[in-house]
Order: sequence, then structure tokens, then C-alpha cells
Amino acid sequence: MEFIQSFLPETAKYIDPDFIEFLDKETFAGIRSRGRREVDIVAKVRFKDQTEAFFLIHIENQSSYSGDIPKRMFQYFIRLTEKYNLPVYPVLILSYDTPTTQAPSVYKVAFPDKTVLQFYYTVIQLNRLPWRRYLKQPNPAATALMTKMQIPAGDRPKVKAECLRLLATLKLTPEKAELIYVFIERYLKLTSAEKPDLRAAVCKISPRGKGLSDGDN
Repeated sequence: MEFIQSFLPETAKYIDPDFIEFLDKETFAGIRSRGRREVDIVAKVRFKDQTEAFFLIHIENQSSYSGDIPKRMFQYFIRLTEKYNLPVYPVLILSYDTPTTQAPSVYKVAFPDKTVLQFYYTVIQLNRLPWRRYLKQPNPAATALMTKMQIPAGDRPKVKAECLRLLATLKLTPEKAELIYVFIERYLKLTSAEKPDLRAAVCKISPRGKGLSDGDN
């Protein structure tokens, strides 16, 4: 729900936060030429104030560029619909660094005389999102994904310091905090030249550095 609140706020408004069921990962054969493929996240949610009205949210992450992703998103949609007989809300997260051009959000089948299909899905392209937009959101999903957003080279130490600050202030279980910390370390690994700037940024945020740490030190 934290991810939906940060990145799909309009959708969050009509979801019952007290009912979210994560379904087992679905494995589909033939969607890719190399055998079987798992969808990333499928959650069954309920419409707010409608006790028997459900739908699925399918969240797919793509960490490298692929030209066939629109077609695959449509194939996942069809197969999830067939299996569960529920409406499917498809979401694609693009976490790659390049390219930064706007990715398509539609799969279209058209002929000179007719368009027979226009399938739309939501695209969250992290490398096009300004990190400062999510700075004031006390949300673990935003904290983790901030590391893959649009970050000018000179802001990298500051972004990492802010991520660590947010992590230190969020009330998370030790397991969840460790997961997000590992994510930050993996996807925003600083160079030796950037580490002094990180320490300076940490001290500026918290002069005594309380609650903030960095595995690169």
C-alpha cells in the first residue's frame, strides 16, 4: 500500500487499505522466447466501501530496456484476467538508468482501416522522476526508489544522505529497514571521490550523525 500511496495516489483513494492480499507469483510459459517468466507482484485488493468488489494490481519491474515490454504487459493482463476473472490494473516500473526517453504506455494493434486494440498500462519511469518530489514523503517505498530517480551527478551524495535520513526516521521493523538499506547501498553506490561529500551532507542533516550510517565508510 505504501508504494500505491506514493506513486499511484489517485488509485489509493478508492482502495480499501484493510484488504490487500498478495497472490503467489504467476509463472507463464511462452511469453519470452527463453521459456518461463514470473510476474513480479500481483495483489488482490478491494474497492473502498464495497465488501465484495475486488480487482488485481499487477506491478511489473523492468531493470533493463526491452522493446517487447508493451506486448508482454498485454499478455500478462490477458492471462491474469483468464485465471482470476477479475479486473486487472497493470503497472510497469522502469528502473533502468538509460534510455531516459519516455517509454510507451500502450500496446496497439492497428491496420490501415481499423484499430483493433489499444491496451493502456501505467508507466512509472524512475529515471524521469525528480528525486526532490519524494523527499518529504515518509514512505519506505519512495525512500528506496529515490535511488533510481533522476539525479544530477552532483546530487548523488546528497540523495544518499537524504535516503539514510528517511530510513532512520521511519518506524520500520528491523527486517524491513535492512531490506531498504541494502537496496540503497546497491543502487546508489558512491565513488571514493563522492564519499567525503556524503559525510558532509550527513553532518549537515544531523550534526552528530545520529541514526545515520553508510556501508561505504
